[in-house]
Amino acid sequence: MSKEFDLGRLLAERGGERYELHARHLNHQLPRMLRTIGFDKVYERAEGAYFWDADGNDYLDMLAGFGVMGLGRHHPVVRKALHDVIDASLADLTRFDCAPLPGLLAEKLLAHSPHLDRVFFGNSGTEAVETALKFARYATGKPRIVYCTHAFHGLTTGSLSVNGESGFRDGFAPLLPDTAIELGDLAALERELKRGDVAGFVVEPVQGKGVHEPSPGFLLAAQELLHRHKALLIADEVQTGLGRTGAFYAYQHAEGVEPDLVCVAKTLSGGYVPVGATLGKDWVFKKVYSSMDRVLVHSASFGSNAQAMAAGLAVLAALEDEDVIANARATGELLRTRLAALVDRYELLRDVRGRGLMIGIEFGRPSSLKLRSRWTMLQAARKGLFAQMVVVPLLQRHRILTQVSGDHLEVIKLIPPLIIGDAEVDRFVEAFTAVMDDAHGGSGLMWDFGRTLVKQAVGNR
Repeated sequence: MSKEFDLGRLLAERGGERYELHARHLNHQLPRMLRTIGFDKVYERAEGAYFWDADGNDYLDMLAGFGVMGLGRHHPVVRKALHDVIDASLADLTRFDCAPLPGLLAEKLLAHSPHLDRVFFGNSGTEAVETALKFARYATGKPRIVYCTHAFHGLTTGSLSVNGESGFRDGFAPLLPDTAIELGDLAALERELKRGDVAGFVVEPVQGKGVHEPSPGFLLAAQELLHRHKALLIADEVQTGLGRTGAFYAYQHAEGVEPDLVCVAKTLSGGYVPVGATLGKDWVFKKVYSSMDRVLVHSASFGSNAQAMAAGLAVLAALEDEDVIANARATGELLRTRLAALVDRYELLRDVRGRGLMIGIEFGRPSSLKLRSRWTMLQAARKGLFAQMVVVPLLQRHRILTQVSGDHLEVIKLIPPLIIGDAEVDRFVEAFTAVMDDAHGGSGLMWDFGRTLVKQAVGNR
């Protein structure tokens, strides 16, 4: 008999090797990057919107695992659902039956999407997008997808073809024959549609990179154009969906918009089990699955597994029972308003924007000579270094985890768990104010770190 597996003992014995193990066996650049910016922390446990280190210090999470932890970490409703589904010893993934949990989760999702009819369950956001791209092409019989510059829809090959950031695409060509337009450019969309080969337009109702929204009326006008040219509107709600922007879907902020396909993931997982879902209209699904011969023409080995379905059902129950979406809307408005009030106070702070608990803080070129020379030094080395200079002291001095919104962007994106409240808003605003005071003051601590970042950026060229 093999020796009994003891996870707790394994972590106790070898958990301290975490960074060395990553450097040796996984992406070797990750630990290098974390050590360079001082993010090589050791977190021992987490709950809700907080982490704790071995010394008992708490850290406020304003990143939520890139949006995965919408309900925070280890939500009790999701934990219980997962214990229950494992203890039930269900006959899962037999592949030749119709299990109840996928149907129940689909029913609940569609109740929030009354113009849609069917759901395909996969395992991630990029898989949900891949499904939408395939379904749109097959249903319309057309090959091309239009997407937006600076969009992020995933990193698998199909999703990468509609990724609007060259840094992710470089070196992976050839990709699919898709076309980028600027977010909100209706004339460009119409020009592409007139070529007659466009299957659909995929768009984030709020772009994750930089936190940008299209101009009012764009989504509705785009929908009308697409349908006139027999093409589909695909809403990528992987990050924005399930309450992030203060509505169940971000597209619901635009009256009359009813996408033909909607992609969700992240929050639906409860932070535990990877899951993605593509919701669509009945006719689209019936085109794809047009006969019994095509019953498995699009499928996923782990799609609709019981653990993921149970987590999704628990998440939707918690969203409804605990008024999480209303909280995201109110708390997000409070946070955005308080941060926006600082724009006139700090010359390095250009803009604060967003919806619900998806907020972008943008920095820009200052007016005073001393600050302007320092800003120019950073920009000459690499655009985005000032935002990184803000992110680092937020973690190191104030124990708040945030992220720069994208490569070469002077924008910090806040996507905290949707359960945060006034206490977390107070803590973040106070910490951010202290960091900005430092950046505008004479201590030079942040600018000393900036010179370190400049050397690192130059050395990487």
